Amino acid sequence: MPLETAPAPLESRPRIGLNLFWRTFFMLALLLVGSTVAWLQTFRALEYEPRAILAAQQVASLVNLSRAALIHSDAIARVSLIKTLADQEALRILPREPGDRWDPFTQNDLDQRISDELARRLGPGTVVASRVNGTDGLWVGFLIERDSYWLQVDRSRVSPLGSKTWMIWLVVAAALSLTGAAIIARLINQPLKQLSFAASRVRGGDFDASHLDEKVATSEIREVNIGFNRMAEQLAKIEQDRAVMLAGISHDLRTPLARLRLETEMSVADEEAKRNMAADIDQLDAIIDKFLEYARPGLAALTAVSLAEVVEACAYPFRHADDIIVRTDVHPQLRVMADEVELARVLSNLLENARRYGKSPQTGVAVVEIAARQREDWVLIKVRDHGIGVSPEALDKLTKPFFRGDAARTAATGAGLGLSIVDKTVQRMGGSFALANSSSGGLAAHIKLQAAK
Repeated sequence: MPLETAPAPLESRPRIGLNLFWRTFFMLALLLVGSTVAWLQTFRALEYEPRAILAAQQVASLVNLSRAALIHSDAIARVSLIKTLADQEALRILPREPGDRWDPFTQNDLDQRISDELARRLGPGTVVASRVNGTDGLWVGFLIERDSYWLQVDRSRVSPLGSKTWMIWLVVAAALSLTGAAIIARLINQPLKQLSFAASRVRGGDFDASHLDEKVATSEIREVNIGFNRMAEQLAKIEQDRAVMLAGISHDLRTPLARLRLETEMSVADEEAKRNMAADIDQLDAIIDKFLEYARPGLAALTAVSLAEVVEACAYPFRHADDIIVRTDVHPQLRVMADEVELARVLSNLLENARRYGKSPQTGVAVVEIAARQREDWVLIKVRDHGIGVSPEALDKLTKPFFRGDAARTAATGAGLGLSIVDKTVQRMGGSFALANSSSGGLAAHIKLQAAK
């Protein structure tokens, strides 16, 4: 029998989104990296003006000093001076010829600003070039009396910081920003993660494992932890009081029920009336058992259980019944994490429910199919009958305590707790339970339990 896909909430559907840690981390990282990039761009923009003025001032000073030195030196000393400047200061002074080929010094905004500042400081007729006769550098054309000269300066003196330098600074700043964002996100996320874990334990009935630290440094988190611990303590006390109350009710009711049974057997002469009264007493006793079973607190002790063996043990009492046929499709090696007794009670309850309410209208026999398949870390179990199903409006309410569906599935006079007990028992074993009308007719119960490793 093919195993149909269980409906929500049984199947874990993919969810698009991030948890709180990653969302906080990405938001902080985006903020810090964006701020760093904006700061670097602002710094670069603000660097142009003072750097251009300083570079132009230095080059203008070199031109003026070279001009003054050449003016006040004789021809022999001038040659020696030009050679000394070239060897020691990397300054070349060459005659400027009318046929020289040169390119303007305007490759970027910084170059343009330096050219304008040099023209302002050195006066009209100043030429600033990036290449003269095929030779790169910072070339400044100036006049000494009526003669024209070129002064070549090393380009690195006025070059801005290279893109590699900016990239190194950006990578370092981004790494520090991301590290800080991760630390901040963890500090924010850790208390909430602990609170989420404690809330899940309280939801599962494990009140002892839900205690939060009441001495944390943050006052807001400390107040939340204190309030949560007090709430968990109150819930544990309520749960304990309920168990004691139900145990007392059970004891107090069963004593007069036992006396009624004895008096019925001894005092009632009519056999049919005696049987009816005994049946009523048995029904009352079964209802009390249902109440106690539903109110059982705590989590189940989970062990690796052979699912095929449990299914076969539950199906065996129905093998020779005239009003139910049980078919199973469970792999012998399939194992689940469960309490064997609780799991057997769940399956037996579902089989009995199908026997009562899932009979085929044509044959009057309930055909029940039990199948199981493993999906990654989970085992999906389906128990399906071939009856008339239930109305869509009543489907979501069948697992609520004391609810009964339409008359077709409520012929018995129970307490309305059978499917509620199944749902709660499966949850105690760390799984989930859902009901759905089968597409080909009948009601299908879907159980999801952790697979044993």
